[in-house]
Amino acid sequence: MMPWSSTLLTDLYELTMAHAYLQHGMEQPAVFEFFVRKLPARRQFLIAAGLEQVIEFLLQLRLTDEEVRWLESTGRFAPALLDYLRRLRFAGDVEAVPEGTIFFPHEPILRITAPLPVAQLVESRVMNLLNFQTMIASKAARSVLVAGGKPLIDFGLRRAHGAEAGLLAARASYLAGFAGTATVLAGMAYGIPLYGTMAHSFVQAHQDEAAAFAHFAESQPDNILLLIDTYDTEEAARKVVRLAPALRARGLSVKGVRLDSGDLGDHARKVRRILDDGGLTNAQILASGNLDEYRLKELVDSGAPIDSFAIGTAMTTSSDAPSLDCAYKLQAYAGRPCRKRSEGKATWPGAKQVYRHYDDAGQPAFDVVTTASDRQTGTRLLESVVKDGRRVAPAPSLDDIRRLVATQLTQLPARLRTLEQAPPYEVRIAPALQELAQALDQNEPALVTGSTQGDRG
Repeated sequence: MMPWSSTLLTDLYELTMAHAYLQHGMEQPAVFEFFVRKLPARRQFLIAAGLEQVIEFLLQLRLTDEEVRWLESTGRFAPALLDYLRRLRFAGDVEAVPEGTIFFPHEPILRITAPLPVAQLVESRVMNLLNFQTMIASKAARSVLVAGGKPLIDFGLRRAHGAEAGLLAARASYLAGFAGTATVLAGMAYGIPLYGTMAHSFVQAHQDEAAAFAHFAESQPDNILLLIDTYDTEEAARKVVRLAPALRARGLSVKGVRLDSGDLGDHARKVRRILDDGGLTNAQILASGNLDEYRLKELVDSGAPIDSFAIGTAMTTSSDAPSLDCAYKLQAYAGRPCRKRSEGKATWPGAKQVYRHYDDAGQPAFDVVTTASDRQTGTRLLESVVKDGRRVAPAPSLDDIRRLVATQLTQLPARLRTLEQAPPYEVRIAPALQELAQALDQNEPALVTGSTQGDRG
């Protein structure tokens, strides 16, 4: 079992609260929702990602005998909790926006309805999965928007924050529009196309750079993509040109070269001329090396003759916005809507639905957040994905999610597709939801009927 699949990958307070809930008979249905309070700087939108991993986690929720025995050995927990954990299963409901949906602050993208101890116990891992993949997919989409259709490749595993992060970053960037990844396990696990070249160490291990190119070509006849900046970039390009006739005589062709350092735009222009003058007009140029969406935009806007880009650290760690101001909050318990009123962290109460409205051009115009029972015009975003612990429908393929993202990015208004700060997208809070919050704030017992339960329609 991978460590990240364990139900004990959680915060201690989830267990201590579950202990107290059980001790005091608090096992009625609870409604929790995941949402983001505000966007990171210079972000105009977020892409919901990680839902599939959340569903897998919930449907496989259980503790092994070994884990329960270990909890018992700590002396922290009563036998009643340990017995509960031995029988732990998720038999609740999940409503969520489809993975790949663009969303905005204050909009719930996932709602879990389950007995209070269960809905509480899953908090940490649910947040962990949604926060990370949403953060990475949203970062990756920014590069997709400025790449001008040129292929982008995930090269970020080696500097990812751990094994699972590297694997899930490959998934999140692919669904956001990247062409593929260098992470081999992502190819096996998710069917993501694999891309790769060689490292500088391969060239350094040879006494002669041209020999390194020849050896690699012999070993990888269908992927002759040569790294040419270990020593002198332009001279290496000339060596590739000189090697090409011998390769061609053996039925091999140079697929391209990779640039990984220096002024990538300048090197690309010089190398392109060398390759073209040498008859390698079909050889492509791949650029890598500390790229992010800003450097990428500069290169594309300058007309640098680069055919594809590999992006690593900045994307895999979302370096400029490495976390989201996200929350998983109790919205109702035992039929009673709940509202947090903490300064700067107040929540809207009850189970909610989001409706998206489009203008005449088919672009999103504004969203409305309301109670789950308040029917509105527009497109409903949250839909049932798990009912009574069972999937409502088969999981969409990663390519289906990818197509949804591509469509939604195309539909975005121009101001939301930029890298710089822009006027925010409008998210309206419906009167029904405002009235429910006001009633709670005034401690009125007569609350809006039906607003505390999830939308079963």
